[in-house]
Amino acid sequence: MADRKTIAQSFIGALPHSHALGMQIEDIGDGWAVLSMAYDPKLIGDPQTGVIHGGAVSALMDTASGAAVMVHPTAPLTTATLDLRIDYMRPATPGQTLRARAECHHVTRSVAFVRAVAMDDDDSRPVATATSAFTIDRGGR
Repeated sequence: MADRKTIAQSFIGALPHSHALGMQIEDIGDGWAVLSMAYDPKLIGDPQTGVIHGGAVSALMDTASGAAVMVHPTAPLTTATLDLRIDYMRPATPGQTLRARAECHHVTRSVAFVRAVAMDDDDSRPVATATSAFTIDRGGR
């Protein structure tokens, strides 16, 4: 298997929204990934509070989840989101970087299942949690 970070970077680099939102890979391993997104005023959803829009949080969690699938030991060639459920626990703290940690915990012949959590500096209280399913294509393997 090629270098995991290279695989994930290629996956994320192919998504224009990941660049527009400033997503970065912080850490990566077999079937898991941690992505971050720095606080940016252009991502604010509520101008009165400065809280980041939930859509940016969901995009970070979806992208981290897809990256976790791409670096799973089964080494899929491609993946796409089939289902994504997000539970928002609290607003992200304005001014703080968001991080999403995703783990691909089960893979079938054609579907990968992922759990993710988004946090700001207070990692004892999640901003959001997610469960998702992704299609996988192993290219006939």
